Amino acid sequence: MLTPGVADAAPCNGYVGLTFDDGPSDAHTPALLNALRQNGLRATVFNEGQYAAAYPAQVRAEAAAGMWIGNHSYTHPHMTQLSQAQMDSEITRTQQAIAAAGGGTPSLFRPPYGETNATLRTVEANHGLTQVIWDVDSQDWNGASVDAIVQANARLTNGQVILMHEWPANTLAAIPRIARGLAGRGLCAGRISPQTGRAVAP
Repeated sequence: MLTPGVADAAPCNGYVGLTFDDGPSDAHTPALLNALRQNGLRATVFNEGQYAAAYPAQVRAEAAAGMWIGNHSYTHPHMTQLSQAQMDSEITRTQQAIAAAGGGTPSLFRPPYGETNATLRTVEANHGLTQVIWDVDSQDWNGASVDAIVQANARLTNGQVILMHEWPANTLAAIPRIARGLAGRGLCAGRISPQTGRAVAP
């Protein structure tokens, strides 16, 4: 039996936000984009500014593949340990690097490690950025198995966002099963709304 494509899939009963942090890279981004495309999925990629600057062609590839590109700081520091000026620099330089690479100007920011405070939220607001944490942590950064990553995605409900990363091999391997699992539940991969930080229709 063939897996239905996007066109003949059942209508969406809800949307979830698939997110992949820590790119882009020549080592992992092409395979991730290929897997997402082949399985009819779109995702939000939270890019580090230092990598957007180093691999601009991969930022363009993310945009060309229909992914949404967010800001994940420049050097992935513990933002809450920085001064307001340092926070601002991390965010500003990343906005500039992503835009310069052809990824547009991000409207979403994911703080490294999910660590935030009032000062950081003020800096985000100054840049017109919506902070996006996550509802479900796939634990892929922590050595989660393919099965565990698939099961984490199976917990997602309408509007929720899951944390994944572009570099774990198990995450890449899980993508076809994630796609089938979502389709089986009538859920589609959506964009993350800058108004609410929730997953909505693309």
